[in-house]
Amino acid sequence: MFTGIVTDIGRVRDVRTTDRDRRYEIETAWDTADIDLGASVSHAGCCLTVTEKGAGWFAVEVSNETLSKTTLGSWAAGDSVNLERAARLGDEMGGHVVSGHVDGLGRVVSITPEGGSHRIAVEAPSPLHRYIAAKGSITVDGVSLTVNVVEGRVFWLNIIPHTWAVTTLGALKVGDPVNLEIDMLARYLARWQETA
Repeated sequence: MFTGIVTDIGRVRDVRTTDRDRRYEIETAWDTADIDLGASVSHAGCCLTVTEKGAGWFAVEVSNETLSKTTLGSWAAGDSVNLERAARLGDEMGGHVVSGHVDGLGRVVSITPEGGSHRIAVEAPSPLHRYIAAKGSITVDGVSLTVNVVEGRVFWLNIIPHTWAVTTLGALKVGDPVNLEIDMLARYLARWQETA
């Protein structure tokens, strides 16, 4: 489990297609000595398992299913990526409960500066948009955010200067795809309503 609070912007240093899937090496400012092999790390909101590591880097392997359903399939060497280590019992819950299971790809439709902040509009795919509510939580590329307004399939977010500077959201452009994870409570409520 994660909280959606990004603690490092990593950099893809190598991409390799293996006989199984695709392998990525990620450079990080973290001390990799205390990252266990088999540990879960959120990469732009996608939970992946550490399979190898060295000083200042670690590797993950990504299945074809994940490559087809997330932005990870387009990653190349040099790309930046939001990173978060798995939450530990007793950690501060600064964001919201995040599973690291991407529900779908959104698309940035506008970015508007507002004071020191930025207002971003994102179009969600159908039927995922039904689970996004104003003042609810959503994870965008691994960042826990509050939804401001929802109109049809489009929702708006206000990105404060700190978040703009310390995550990859500050590099987004109109038309970019983003990984979306809806609020876990919304997912279970929708499932309960379907089966009630």
